[in-house]
Amino acid sequence: MSRSPRRRAPALPRPFFTLALVYVFGFFFLYLLVLVAPALLEVMRSMPPGPEQQQAAERAAHAAAQGRVTLALLLSLLTVALGVWSRKLPGLRP
Repeated sequence: MSRSPRRRAPALPRPFFTLALVYVFGFFFLYLLVLVAPALLEVMRSMPPGPEQQQAAERAAHAAAQGRVTLALLLSLLTVALGVWSRKLPGLRP
């Protein structure tokens, strides 16, 4: 009696690009927060809590982020590229 060939289960889709974008956006916001945090801490220490502090914090964050958005994006792309190359990022390993 011959056995019929066994069918292999279909391969699961691997959302490499989508997951890489999630990592890029996550690292982007993390790096931007790290770059803007000193300005926000300065406002927090120099003003009493209230609506004026919130407005000053918004202005300080906007001013601190000017020119640093590109740096944060480049750092996040570099981090994801190094993570993929070194196979350290979960979900992006072959």
